[in-house]
Amino acid sequence: MSEKATISSKNSAEDSEDEGPLSSTIKMRSGGEPSVKKEIEEKPLASEATQNGSIKKENEQLNSPKALNKRLLGDSSTPTQSSVKKPRLSESSVSAKAKQVSVKAEVKTEDDDDDDDDDVPIAERLKKAAVAAGTSQPKKKTITKVVSSSLKTSKKSKKIIKKSQYSKSIKLQPSSGDGQKWTTLEHNGVIFPPDYTPHGVKMLYNGQPVDLTPEQEEVATMFAVMKDTDYATKEKFVENFMNDWRGVLGRNHIIKKFELCDFTPIYDWHQREKEKKKQMTAEEKKALKEEKMKLEEKYMWAVVDGVKEKVGNFRVEPPGLFRGRGEHPKMGKLKRRIRPSDITINIGKGVPVPECPIPGQRWKEVKHDNTVTWLAFWIDPINSKEFKYVFLAASSSLKGQSDKEKYEKARLLKEYIHEIRVNYTKDFTNKDLAKRQIAVATYLIDKLALRAGNEKDDDEADTVGCCTLKVENVSLVPPNKIEFDFLGKDSIRYQNTVDVELPVYKAIGQFKNGKKDGEDLFDKLDTSKLNAHLKELMPGLTAKVFRTYNASITLDDQLHKNTKDGDVGLKVTTYNLANKEVAIICNHQRTESKSHTAQMGRLKDKMKELRDEVDKLKVDLERAKKGKPPVKEYDDEGKEKVKRNLAPDAYQKKINSTNAKIEKMERDMSTKEELKTIALGTSKINYLDPRISVAWCKRHEVPIEKIFNKSLLAKFAWAMDVDPSFRF
Repeated sequence: MSEKATISSKNSAEDSEDEGPLSSTIKMRSGGEPSVKKEIEEKPLASEATQNGSIKKENEQLNSPKALNKRLLGDSSTPTQSSVKKPRLSESSVSAKAKQVSVKAEVKTEDDDDDDDDDVPIAERLKKAAVAAGTSQPKKKTITKVVSSSLKTSKKSKKIIKKSQYSKSIKLQPSSGDGQKWTTLEHNGVIFPPDYTPHGVKMLYNGQPVDLTPEQEEVATMFAVMKDTDYATKEKFVENFMNDWRGVLGRNHIIKKFELCDFTPIYDWHQREKEKKKQMTAEEKKALKEEKMKLEEKYMWAVVDGVKEKVGNFRVEPPGLFRGRGEHPKMGKLKRRIRPSDITINIGKGVPVPECPIPGQRWKEVKHDNTVTWLAFWIDPINSKEFKYVFLAASSSLKGQSDKEKYEKARLLKEYIHEIRVNYTKDFTNKDLAKRQIAVATYLIDKLALRAGNEKDDDEADTVGCCTLKVENVSLVPPNKIEFDFLGKDSIRYQNTVDVELPVYKAIGQFKNGKKDGEDLFDKLDTSKLNAHLKELMPGLTAKVFRTYNASITLDDQLHKNTKDGDVGLKVTTYNLANKEVAIICNHQRTESKSHTAQMGRLKDKMKELRDEVDKLKVDLERAKKGKPPVKEYDDEGKEKVKRNLAPDAYQKKINSTNAKIEKMERDMSTKEELKTIALGTSKINYLDPRISVAWCKRHEVPIEKIFNKSLLAKFAWAMDVDPSFRF
């Protein structure tokens, strides 16, 4: 969660159809099978909009100040002319900032598995994986596109090679910047998890206790503590776990079949340890917390240009079993322990290099790159094409400026969106198939806030985006409906049936014609071509800018139309329902909480009690009007309850108060039921301009704490001074 700065307000309350979210003019039906979504991760919360490796150089040239000035002045020599009229950019909108995210370089690497060393500790046994992932330089390879299979996992995927004109050979590299971000930078590196301490509890195999080495026991314990989770019942999770554990056990180990394994003794030990921690006194817990804070204090801070800033994720994640999101094909695989030799440090020149906290070891590399904002990185042990970064905290000034620019770019799209929509509408019937596909893809990204989609390898999650939609992911429903069914980011299933313009309906039918399942719907298009096209329409335009724009303008529009006078609770409900519309557009789902049914049951019981109380109060009110005492009541033990004689006005006041409680509870229950599978947090963190929420709170006297939690308040400190009249 990340960002900061102040900004002058701009009252732009125009409600024209052109500037509104395209999705608001159509009916959408969303549903499906939401997947578990891990909402808190040790990942940098920064802009997701990273440059595609295959067109990075071209985009840098495209977005350089010189090139931007040429385009803005209508220089005919600029090779990216477009029919879209380009308004003047504000300085903050034009400035290109580093994309602070986990960058996925598109390079194919060797498999890391090595099961031959029987008696070697886990750290040594996985050494080759560590070298391949963290110390060696991969060979350059040409990017090719691998088409994923359909949702039917029993069907083998069909590989189709598509050569993009923007594709070129690249090598695995961390993100690089395009301008100086700082002058001086000091920090103390990262802190590592403690080494594993064996507990000595034996698991059972075929009913018999088994001796395990500390390395073998560590991996067994990783699985045992998850015994009661849904993951432990998933076939893919168990399969991957056993494959990696066998590599640690060695070929001749007695343990062969998962079905004969009984992890209950280790699970029971773990539960006892958890209970011991719960039984600790407040003083003991405080002492442990203070000791931990003392160890971590120096890693929590960095000094940037003389200013002390908080570091975000300075802890290296411990080894464990990879969970992933949705139905990730690598779930259950063993995440090896990260060592200093895996980590590259970035720090200012002439300042002390952070001391390596593990004696006898050293950092992989030390850089002095002031064009980036990451402090350290290492290669993810599960996905060897993904980097794990250490950034400054969400509340830092660098993150705040980055966020502000992201939302300003989305606001800038308002000035282009009408012409963009006019142009792609014209191209729905273009004779050039490639232009027709680009037009329809741009329409879908605008209309449905779809992600562009990236190329996948066989061992990656079988997910798709707009450019990588397969024939079987899209069905035609006469006369003009399109039914989508595919796995999106994090393996979240996207199911949506939507009305589309008739030319789009016909065009998609043409794209499907003569193709089989597994083949690309947009066979003349890939992410590189689409991104290049979008940047011709507006400097820096990406599919994510469309998502941010449509999410933010939807929230602004919903709040403007639906907020009514009432108490704070009613207004907060209005806000949450507006946020729900955004979450539906962006397909932000979550699984229904296991406690949801029980919570709703308790609320219904409480509601019945309140209604019974109102009925009794009404009887007592009528008796009071006649000068009679209230009806006698008795507790469960048969003792008479003490009830005061009240005046009729007092009874009426209690009735009104209780009815207000019932009304609020009914509203809360309804909202809770509507939002049970909707994840509201993701859009708040990444896609909704916080100034919309802050200005709305100021206009309607809603405490901002009712909308933003403590973390978001720190992340969006830059937005707190916005004028109440601000509209996106």
